[in-house]
Amino acid sequence: MAGVTLGAAGLRATARIVATPEGLPVLEGAGPLALRRTRARGPYHRVTVVGAMSAPLGGDRLALEAEVRCGTRLDVDSAAATIALPGRGGERAHYGVRLTVADGGELRWLPEQLISVRGSDLRMRTRIDLAPGARLIFREEQVLGRHGEPPGTLTTRLTVHRAGRPLLDQELAFGPGAPGGWDGGAVLGGHRAAGQLLVVGPEFTDRPAEARLLGEDVVLTPLAGPGFLVTALAPDARLVRRALDDVLRTHLLPSR
Repeated sequence: MAGVTLGAAGLRATARIVATPEGLPVLEGAGPLALRRTRARGPYHRVTVVGAMSAPLGGDRLALEAEVRCGTRLDVDSAAATIALPGRGGERAHYGVRLTVADGGELRWLPEQLISVRGSDLRMRTRIDLAPGARLIFREEQVLGRHGEPPGTLTTRLTVHRAGRPLLDQELAFGPGAPGGWDGGAVLGGHRAAGQLLVVGPEFTDRPAEARLLGEDVVLTPLAGPGFLVTALAPDARLVRRALDDVLRTHLLPSR
């Protein structure tokens, strides 16, 4: 299979999406990352990521790349949650996401949750590059452990550049081996699910968002640029999704 190798420690796989106004000239799944064209409403192309096998396992190195070209609208979601699982020897897994959106392009990146299973160790890195006229709706959610179990080790980093300049650089670390206090009142406060919703677009240049509480554990933070970040905490994944969906329905998206 293209884009896949099997190393001594785990699987190496890179999947790619390229979207143009005419269609999806590149739609290359790899290993556990199967990509499917799915039905979308309106002017969007839609791609659903389908898990073709259990992953990421300890030792795996997975990557997913998406490029949205000028004047294109792309909607990417997933068929199920991503589950980080332990490998045989306790190796760390790596999952990299690289997203690029050109002027006049729009990307809605709305996958299901990432679940950190007991004994797993995953480092996830997401890099987003936006042109000045690009629009982005990006959601990520972390669930720390399956029901009734402690989490594995999970480190995520989200870096966003707009017009070549830094817009957001945020790292989160949870579970065994994370810096002390990750489960304390200043971070999770005992909750087991977290979520972030990032919105960027040129329309926020003239009407920037205002910082405000959207709920007891939900906050909207404006960025130093045309966009904002919503952060939510909750006891479980269902409540985090409800909080972020309320923002999407009320302010951003028509029915899909």
